[in-house]
Amino acid sequence: MSTSHALQGPAQQRTEMSDSETEIKMSSKPESKSQTEPVQKRLCSNLFLSIKVFVLCHSLLQLAQLMISGYLKSSISTIEKRFGLSSQTSGLLAAFNEVGNTTLIVFVSYFGSRVHRPRLIGLGAVLVALAGLLMSLPHFIAEPYRFDHVDLDLPQDSASSLCVLPTPPPALPTPPPALPTSPPALPTSPPALPTPPPVLTKPPSAVVVVSVGLKNRSNSSCALYSEARQVAVVGIMFLAQTLLGIGAVPIQPFGISYIDDFAHPSNSPLYLGILFAVTLIGPGLAYGLGSLMLRFYVDIDRMPEGGTSLTPKDPRWVGAWWLGFLVSAGAVTLTALPYFFFPREMPKEKQELSFRKHISPSLDDNGESSLNKQGTRNSPEKEKDGEAQIAPDLTVIQFIKIFPQVLLRNLRHPIFLLVVLAQVNMSSMVAGMATFLPKFLERQFSVTASFANLLIGSISIPAAIVGIMTGGILVHRLHLGPTRCAAVGITGGLICVVFGLPLFFMGCPTHPIANVYGPSSLLEKEDFLNCTQKCSCSKSDFNPVCDTWNRTEYLTPCQAGCTGMKGDPGAGQVSITYTNCRCLISGVKDSSVTSGSCESSCSHLLLPFILFISLGGAMGSITHTPSFMLILRGVKNEDKSLAVGMQFMLQRVLAWMPSPVIHGIAIDTACVFWADTCGTRSVCRYYDHTRLRHRFIGLQFFYKLGTLVCFTLVFIILRQQEKEAARSRSQHGSVSQEEKLILSSEKRSGESIV
Repeated sequence: MSTSHALQGPAQQRTEMSDSETEIKMSSKPESKSQTEPVQKRLCSNLFLSIKVFVLCHSLLQLAQLMISGYLKSSISTIEKRFGLSSQTSGLLAAFNEVGNTTLIVFVSYFGSRVHRPRLIGLGAVLVALAGLLMSLPHFIAEPYRFDHVDLDLPQDSASSLCVLPTPPPALPTPPPALPTSPPALPTSPPALPTPPPVLTKPPSAVVVVSVGLKNRSNSSCALYSEARQVAVVGIMFLAQTLLGIGAVPIQPFGISYIDDFAHPSNSPLYLGILFAVTLIGPGLAYGLGSLMLRFYVDIDRMPEGGTSLTPKDPRWVGAWWLGFLVSAGAVTLTALPYFFFPREMPKEKQELSFRKHISPSLDDNGESSLNKQGTRNSPEKEKDGEAQIAPDLTVIQFIKIFPQVLLRNLRHPIFLLVVLAQVNMSSMVAGMATFLPKFLERQFSVTASFANLLIGSISIPAAIVGIMTGGILVHRLHLGPTRCAAVGITGGLICVVFGLPLFFMGCPTHPIANVYGPSSLLEKEDFLNCTQKCSCSKSDFNPVCDTWNRTEYLTPCQAGCTGMKGDPGAGQVSITYTNCRCLISGVKDSSVTSGSCESSCSHLLLPFILFISLGGAMGSITHTPSFMLILRGVKNEDKSLAVGMQFMLQRVLAWMPSPVIHGIAIDTACVFWADTCGTRSVCRYYDHTRLRHRFIGLQFFYKLGTLVCFTLVFIILRQQEKEAARSRSQHGSVSQEEKLILSSEKRSGESIV
């Protein structure tokens, strides 16, 4: 006997007890603590025997799980700056959670109800929380963030980047004039030899000592900034992403199957709709959390005395990326606790929700269609029982052997293959946009990482949610068949492509950067090169300043030849003005520059850009539900569960794993200046904005076009099949009344699936 039946029997006996017997029992003996404890335990057990409570818990768990996986994408550009990663490496990091997920997701279809699903969901959630803690661990084992120097011996202040011109050696002292008359020198004391002035030997030796000292300090700094520690830090994050993917494997499939098994048949679609609706809020909360946490300085827990002179608008600013992982891990831990109290099997829900009866009058009290009573179609209960009897007969080896056959059979089905390819293209677009859109907005429009995440979380994510809900409503209200579902896919893909075209032109070129990017006269100006050589500027320093007169940027105040500064470079200082700048391209001597990068000249295009990309994402999301219906109605009944599992597997292998890496490579090819850390290339400092926009938006446009082409081919094939079916019906005459009844039953069954 199962645990649920063992709990159900005593509960029913107690509820059948009459009120008089209850009063006699309560009056015969005073209530004690030993009697109240079983009552509390019974109430607690009854709480976890409700499928509604499970739906609530699972909605919150999936929300927290998506929040912890989406938070990495909101802080990906910050992690790049903090640990000196390229976009290709960060894209690989973002995609690495799919590695553990893909290797195990296939076996979920096999295990099904053979395991204690709630307990396995709880263990997976604990593993997800552990992955979140591991993601924040690199912050605690790494050295404090050095925002302007690689050399650890130099102080982190604004004055350390100034130009220090070499001081000319003082003039040699002139010999004293000869005395007019002097007594003859004593024979015992020879004339003293003139000693060389000390200033002649000090400057060369001092220069040698300083240069050797700087060289030794640089070598020691590079030794402290060891590659072994950097590899360990990045390795921990990759391990955490792998654990995150493994922990997420049982959460969604087991949760959905558990709800479908024990909910009332007419209530199951409603519960799943609530689950998906709450789950979709997770990515929006992830970007909102990223917007909040990146406003705090990365070393907020070990802030130096006097704070820091950086502000969030400074290109060297790194926010507290690690703090969001701790918050998300805590949320996942709290939502995982109830799963250890749910039984392996709970009593089947027997009552239909009251407002559902008015919506579905064709269903009886057991949730079965009235047509099923006539014997024209097996009931869902019997179909599930039949599948349950077949599945346990397969061993793991038999399942592994039969899986490739089912996969190849479905891949040879043109509708299944084309719809999966359409979903792969759409998922590739979403994966690349979710990972690198915040970084693109930062670079293209000169906004902070916090503000970019706020725009995405408040505009783009809600627009995608509205698109998914609109697609589901269209399929349900209009009773769309396969051909019309393909038509909805074509419409959504076409409008998505149209909204993507203006994005190619919403931007502006990169402003001139001295000795890095700009016209040839800017890079080969001899006066500028000679001037910066006199300052002996370090190549590893990065403290950008902007000459607002001609919008030219310099890597450091030293390269601009600045020898002084105005303003207090303390915490909260908005900007610092560097004075006496002798090396400006403009030719104005002793001018001044301001700290920070030059502002973008096309910041006014930010909101239109977000509007177009959000509308395009919403129209692309409309195709989500119709594509699912095309898969469910396009494969055999016995292959439906495996077809959905294969669909998710192919999306992970072909879209969610390679797409962030491909987008990262495209972004890296637009880089024009890489930071040099101890002789190795690390993070990109400057991009060619035009090339970055064309390659990032071009890659997105390619995936949108692929989605449109696949849905168009699906529509053509379905129309051809309809014509052949109509021709076949016209040849064989009218359909019998019994066949019409069966077709009507299948149609209504398909609508209930929606």
